[in-house]
Amino acid sequence: MYYKVRIKDTVRIPPNRFSDDLDATVTQIVQKTFEGTMRKQHGLIVVADNIAPQGDGIVIHGDGAMYQKVAFDALTFKPELQEVIDGIVCEIVEFGAFCHIGPLDALVHMSQIMNDYVEVDTDNEIITGKEKKQILKNGDAVRARVVAVSLNELAARESKIGLTMRQPALGSYEWIYVTEKPETEEGKKDKGKKEEKKGKK
Repeated sequence: MYYKVRIKDTVRIPPNRFSDDLDATVTQIVQKTFEGTMRKQHGLIVVADNIAPQGDGIVIHGDGAMYQKVAFDALTFKPELQEVIDGIVCEIVEFGAFCHIGPLDALVHMSQIMNDYVEVDTDNEIITGKEKKQILKNGDAVRARVVAVSLNELAARESKIGLTMRQPALGSYEWIYVTEKPETEEGKKDKGKKEEKKGKK
C-alpha cells in the first residue's frame, strides 16, 4: 500500500531563482512539482523528502531556465489487487459507496457491498440490506478488498479503484465486530435440553 522509493528526475529552475540557495530552491520545486502526482510504476507520490541536486544544471538555449537533475525519497501510495484495506465511507450514490482509502477514493459497487439485496437511500446516504437489515452509512469505517485498479497519471484523482466487501471479515466494522447478545435463562435451558437429547442418541 505505502512504499518508500528513490526517484530520479529533472526539474526546471526559472532564471529569477538563480540567486537563491540551490538546495532550498530545488527542494521547493521538487515538492511542488511531484507531490500529488501519479506514476503507474510507483503510485501516488504523497511526500518528497531527502531531496538532492545531481551534478550541474543545464541551461537550454532559447529558454533561459536551468534544468537540474535531482534525486529524492518518495513516500508513495499504490493499491494492489487482492489487498485488504481499511477505509471510510465518504459518499453514498445510487450505484454504491465511495470510500476514502488513504489519499485516494475507491468505489464499492452496490453488488459488492454485502451478501444481500440492498436498498440505496441517497437522500439520507444509507444503504440497507433487505434481509439482514445491515446498514452502511456515510462516515462508517470499513474493511474491503481491492478488486480493480486503474491509475491515471494525468489526473491522479480520476484513478479508478474498485473494492468488494462480500467476503467474511469484510464490510462495516459494525458488522465485523458485532457482539453476541447475552444468553437468557430460557435459552440456556433450551440449549441444555438439546444437548441432553444428543447425548441419549
